[in-house]
Amino acid sequence: MRIAFDGKKAAANRAGLGNYSRFVIRCMAQRYPDCQFDVYVAQEKDPALLDSLRVLPNVNICYPKYSLLKYFPKLWSVFGVPAELRKRGADIYHGLGNELPRKIEKVKGVKSVVTIHDLIFVSFPHTYSWINRHLYNVKFRHACRVADRIVAVSKFTAKDIVKYYFTPKEKISVAYQGCDSSFRKRCTSAFKKITKENFSLPDKFILSVGTIEERKNTALIVKALPELPDMHLVIVGKKTPYMLHVIETARSLGVLDRVHILNGVGFKELPSIYQQAEVFAYPSRCEGFGIPVLEALCSGVPVIAATGSCLEEAGGDAAVYIDPDDYHSFAEAVKEIVSNPDRKSSMIEKGYVHAGQFTDDSLADSLMGIYKEILSC
Repeated sequence: MRIAFDGKKAAANRAGLGNYSRFVIRCMAQRYPDCQFDVYVAQEKDPALLDSLRVLPNVNICYPKYSLLKYFPKLWSVFGVPAELRKRGADIYHGLGNELPRKIEKVKGVKSVVTIHDLIFVSFPHTYSWINRHLYNVKFRHACRVADRIVAVSKFTAKDIVKYYFTPKEKISVAYQGCDSSFRKRCTSAFKKITKENFSLPDKFILSVGTIEERKNTALIVKALPELPDMHLVIVGKKTPYMLHVIETARSLGVLDRVHILNGVGFKELPSIYQQAEVFAYPSRCEGFGIPVLEALCSGVPVIAATGSCLEEAGGDAAVYIDPDDYHSFAEAVKEIVSNPDRKSSMIEKGYVHAGQFTDDSLADSLMGIYKEILSC
């Protein structure tokens, strides 16, 4: 079988969709060595991002035949990619980042799959500009309409696709992703010490990982700090204007000295930071899946997350869930965990068991099952 992937995000993004794209391609290539995997890339913002894929013998990075098309990736997507799919004899084209090329449905002999990660721009429209909402809606709606199969990263996302785009349920399959294997490995005491010194980590802290934006609801954690006098908050994530609100909230409550926003955290150091946290907090109001929850569970950290979206799928019965507006409940949940060693140990063990379901092979097998099913139709 020859499977083609949209490599745009894999070649351009170190987080989010980029991580997902590289993760899927690597998992598939390693699980199915007898298949060929073509990754279509018009532009490489950072060539190093694809290094982990280049070394795989059954992965082929495909670039525009004519160098001029590198500067016009949309033209290549419409005209160049379909021609290459026919030429290389692809069986499946999988758009990993919410979109599919125009006219993909016209390419004979090629079935199309698209992964939809979330529809947050529809459910939380005020957090996006009008132009971005419009562009995303056009791309997502087109992909859902023409795809032979839609892969949703959670049941919550699948329900949103049906709700907002009136897509038939039978056209959607849920395939849960995993997280990088580095989060499943214990860091050495020496490396933890170095990480703690380099980032001036406090002795006892709640960890928050993710873009510092409104829907992530980081301010809720800050509001709980006055009730947790011995606890600090460490935030790792991309900064947005919402960060100023988080800082002002901390200043008004007199806890700014206990809020630490880290800069320059690399992927190598992140597992070590997770493993030194007392609790991981993810009070986000809306997510597609919630990979940081899974990273925390794999790292052996108790998780407190918000109700109302997909996070109960990510955390299962291993996490504690609170109302995203109730910082008192959040504070009480932290107190219960840190003051009760047996409770904390139980949550950690449940976390390992739950996270064990989200493996590289389980994702690869889910996707291969989808590919085979639509090829047999």
